[in-house]
Amino acid sequence: MHELGIVFYIIRDVKQAAADNHVDHVSAVVMNIGEVSTVVPEYLTDCWRWAADKEDLLRGCELKVCTIPAVSFCDDCRKEYETVRFGRNCPFCQGENTYLLRGNEVEIKEIEVPECPL
Repeated sequence: MHELGIVFYIIRDVKQAAADNHVDHVSAVVMNIGEVSTVVPEYLTDCWRWAADKEDLLRGCELKVCTIPAVSFCDDCRKEYETVRFGRNCPFCQGENTYLLRGNEVEIKEIEVPECPL
């Protein structure tokens, strides 16, 4: 399960961003996870809960996951298509000259902090 290692990197990056911006608590972290990234979102959130609650900055912090659909591009017919549904061969021209455009991301999209009372 590599999700725990990923969680440690997320925590490191969030702690650095919080320190750079003088933030003392983070309420949520939003992640972009590609559907062919090999990261299992349920495992990631389970690992997150365990690790985040050990940090004062992240105690109770929610991990939100946005799934990015996998999309490939065919160099032969110049069309995009759903990677998971059709695989390596283009459904339009049956060409094999394709590559992944998106869908393998594992990135922090947003870091949410509690609103300050006025």
